[in-house]
Amino acid sequence: MNHRLVNFVLLLICLMLNIIFTQKMVHQYKFENYDTAILFCMLNLIVFPIALFIYKRDKKQSEVISK
Repeated sequence: MNHRLVNFVLLLICLMLNIIFTQKMVHQYKFENYDTAILFCMLNLIVFPIALFIYKRDKKQSEVISK
């Protein structure tokens, strides 16, 4: 499997999880389930830097390959 494709799929998964966790966090906050809202907030804060790391690593690898 192509290395760029794996990075792309991982990035899509992380970003989709961010959308889902944000939606769940807002929903739980609306219904005053603050413990669950904080849980989804923490999950969102964990997943976003992972997506950022994957993006930067893929960008750096593509620059090395193109040279």
